[in-house]
Amino acid sequence: MTIPMTGQAAGVPFLALPPSGGPRPDAPAVLAWHLMDPPRTEAAFAAALPLAGLDAWRIYLGLPMTGSRTPPGGDEEVMRLGYEDAVLNLFGPISDQAVAEVAPAYDELRRELDLGSGPVGVLGGSHGAAVAQLVIAEGTVDVSAAVLVSPVVRLRSIVEANARNYDMTYTWSEPSLAVAGRMDFVARADEVSWPATLLVIGADDDASGVREPAEQLHAALADRSASQERAELIVIDGMGHALADEPGTEPAPQTAHAAEVDEHAVRWLRRHLVDAGRR
Repeated sequence: MTIPMTGQAAGVPFLALPPSGGPRPDAPAVLAWHLMDPPRTEAAFAAALPLAGLDAWRIYLGLPMTGSRTPPGGDEEVMRLGYEDAVLNLFGPISDQAVAEVAPAYDELRRELDLGSGPVGVLGGSHGAAVAQLVIAEGTVDVSAAVLVSPVVRLRSIVEANARNYDMTYTWSEPSLAVAGRMDFVARADEVSWPATLLVIGADDDASGVREPAEQLHAALADRSASQERAELIVIDGMGHALADEPGTEPAPQTAHAAEVDEHAVRWLRRHLVDAGRR
């Protein structure tokens, strides 16, 4: 059994698993960001989606304002901030900080773990997928392949879906609309050089908040790709939004749905990251 390496890199909590074939200078690396729903920490996300058998470094990064970086007052304070203004108090700041810190964190990890200069893939769940898409869109790291699970593809859509689910109304402002525009990846599809991208959604997830935006992004990427094989959408029957049971903060046994997601993610990353890097 592989013992994960844990610690902090440039202040970012991480959990790292070495390639299945062992460390080597040209090994690929996958940078992964968890959900804000279960699994909501880097360790819990690694247990849910370990990318079992992938011959690449798997590096799970903790999102700001979650896990060990939850603000004083804990989950209650996070909920208060969300009710006050989910976009300007949570989604915007978490995304801004996560994108700003990924390059210095990865540089430190490359030195600490002797990662070399192999190709990089990204994996994200829900809001972690929004971070992964921002990393792609803004060129923070050169990304060769992506797996987006239960992804936030259009922030405005997920905020309005959450508001309906909580029987409340979110009042948009110019600053919050600017944040939503930055995280509308369907609208930005033509301006971004997208890597080979797999989207995985649950058939039981919110239609307007998650499923329809993911379908729209897949259609946009498929239309502009010279190869239909560089964009794929998988719908998993019976799966909702979360990939683990509550509370989702500690490693837990992998659910059947998470195992299915993991198989698809490994297949995609093996083909478009590991094998492609050997050509």
